[in-house]
Amino acid sequence: MRVKICGITSVEDALMAVKGGADAIGLVFYDSSPRCVNADQAEAIARAVGPFVTVVALFVNASSDVIKNILRRVPIHVIQFHGDEPADFCEQFSKPYLKALRMREDLDVDQAVSLFDSASGILLDAYTPGVPGGTGETFDWQRIPKDSVKPIILAGGLNPENVRRAVTETSIYGVDVSGGVERAPGIKDSQKIESFVRYAKSFR
Repeated sequence: MRVKICGITSVEDALMAVKGGADAIGLVFYDSSPRCVNADQAEAIARAVGPFVTVVALFVNASSDVIKNILRRVPIHVIQFHGDEPADFCEQFSKPYLKALRMREDLDVDQAVSLFDSASGILLDAYTPGVPGGTGETFDWQRIPKDSVKPIILAGGLNPENVRRAVTETSIYGVDVSGGVERAPGIKDSQKIESFVRYAKSFR
């Protein structure tokens, strides 16, 4: 089970996530988010975590120029597209990418996944109208594909109290958490991180 701690805003919190056992950290480049970082912050964080931690850059309907400028400055391993980006847009940056799908009630998950054949993985997040993510809400985990051709990462409302159940009830590749391991928006909590990672990884 792989664990990504998203919404990292400082070197201190990045190192806390790594010490707590995270496999990846997420840097948010979305101005409306309380966890948004600028290029200077992101560069310092990405260079601090060491060579064996995956650094993921999250964008929401950003322009290609904005993304390319970040990639020139920050050593990013994977891009996470959390908006309405089509596959051909996601493919242009010569980086592995994750495509986030917001689990609307009318979403055909298998069909949506099939549109992103080039993705390294698919992230499934809760749907709240007008909000791209980070709401702290969960969705019906029974909707997660059992035999997806793509690695599935579960997000949305996860925390130390429910992550073990999420892992045991699904056949996911990994979990992604942000607010569920915070003491304030954008400020992580070391005990919550350690508990979350331990419970997530205890099943497999």
